[in-house]
Amino acid sequence: MNAAATLPAPLDVRLMNGTATVLFIGVALAVLWAGGHWLLRLPAFAVARIVVEGDLAHTSPLSLRANVAPQLAGNFLTLDLQAARRAFEQVPWVRSAQVRREFPSGLRVLLQEHQAAAHWGAEGSGMLVDRFGEVFEAESDELDDNGLPRLIGTPERAPEMLRMAQLLVPLLAPLGTPLDTLTLTPHGGWRVLLDSGALLELGGGAQDEVLRRVRRLVTTLPQVAQQQGGRSAAALEYADLRHSGGYALRLRGVTTVSAEEAARHNNKAGRAAPRTAPASAAARRATQNH
Repeated sequence: MNAAATLPAPLDVRLMNGTATVLFIGVALAVLWAGGHWLLRLPAFAVARIVVEGDLAHTSPLSLRANVAPQLAGNFLTLDLQAARRAFEQVPWVRSAQVRREFPSGLRVLLQEHQAAAHWGAEGSGMLVDRFGEVFEAESDELDDNGLPRLIGTPERAPEMLRMAQLLVPLLAPLGTPLDTLTLTPHGGWRVLLDSGALLELGGGAQDEVLRRVRRLVTTLPQVAQQQGGRSAAALEYADLRHSGGYALRLRGVTTVSAEEAARHNNKAGRAAPRTAPASAAARRATQNH
């Protein structure tokens, strides 16, 4: 037997062999990484096609692809789909986007647009409210129907305000003038500006209570206006529904509101107070009977 064949290799030899093995593995991994990185950057893996789907009324697939494509970082294999989704959702009118890869080199995007239900904020703000009560930014002059009401309040209460507006529109219809602006004051009171310029202070409280006060006004106003020199409901200029036993109102040429109260409310609404006639009790009597 050869005893030399069974002797272990010297320590320095084992260290050299181990070092060489580690270096070899490291170089191999580096080459694989570089090769893979080079392959992924080949034009063959670039996103060559973006298909946009959805019921789009305010955005065109062509403009979407032109605006969003420069923001898409990476190629077909490395693209972050969540980042791509956010890029599409930043486009005006786009409410939500779903992005998925489509082999061999395409993206398929399903979009849902906002459906405008009301204007939001001061005129010219460029903000709208969709049918879900979500506030979004868009060019309001792109609307096909510009007869939407305007809501003024805090964004977190936009769904509540939209629901109130939807309830008030048919309720106020007998007055013959549509709802122009619905405001929710910082103190929780509702205020309506009609298209005719008439201002209605609805007050606060539970929704049913507010609607009951509005229903009382709409029901009794024609009778009250007729008693004031044969006027019609179209003569309404101001109504205060915050009284427990009835309401106070101002018609053209006659009022159940004191001059001081009318001036105070007109200043709050940003208007100049008109000249008022002596107060009449007809409105209070009519509303108390209902």
